[in-house]
Amino acid sequence: MHLLQGRTQRPSMKEIALHLLDLAENSVSAGSQTVQICVCEDQQANLLTASVVDDGPGMSPEMVQAVTDPFVTSRTTRKVGLGLPLLKGAAEACQGGLTIASAPGAGTRVEVFFQHSHVDRMPLGNLSSTFLGLAVAHPDVHWIFKYTARNTGAEETFEYDDQPIKETLEGLPITHPQVLACVRGIFEDGIGAAKAVLP
Repeated sequence: MHLLQGRTQRPSMKEIALHLLDLAENSVSAGSQTVQICVCEDQQANLLTASVVDDGPGMSPEMVQAVTDPFVTSRTTRKVGLGLPLLKGAAEACQGGLTIASAPGAGTRVEVFFQHSHVDRMPLGNLSSTFLGLAVAHPDVHWIFKYTARNTGAEETFEYDDQPIKETLEGLPITHPQVLACVRGIFEDGIGAAKAVLP
């Protein structure tokens, strides 16, 4: 993941799902072949955590320290990179935080956590649309999506790995209307079933 790609910032980053989308697209832009996105709503622990992990080129320790500075960029033509500092600030304002683990040649892991019940926590957003959008926009990437909902005495997890599905399709594109409808249903039904354990 290269968090300082210099892409135009989205006009609204008021949902966690949009931040995950932004991070995942950074991973793709950096040349990652496998990207995993995990989200966990743990009401028992009063935590909402999300992570994006990739197998991209990684970053040096100096770059890892710098990427949460909104005025740092790998380009000299303009100042960009507001998404990550905004996400970090939003998490810290909700009794949470953000961590980055990366090394050259070893990929990158970005994890953010919020107090689930905090009044100022941004909404999670539409994970089904986010996951589907990434899978359709970047069909050559190996996508792994995981959503877990946890409540007192109950836990449900939905996990989607597109590799077995791609093998089954035997070259048929995910953008084919029937395939697209099927995958959309997998996301909506799987995440919906997991969310059922939450009040």
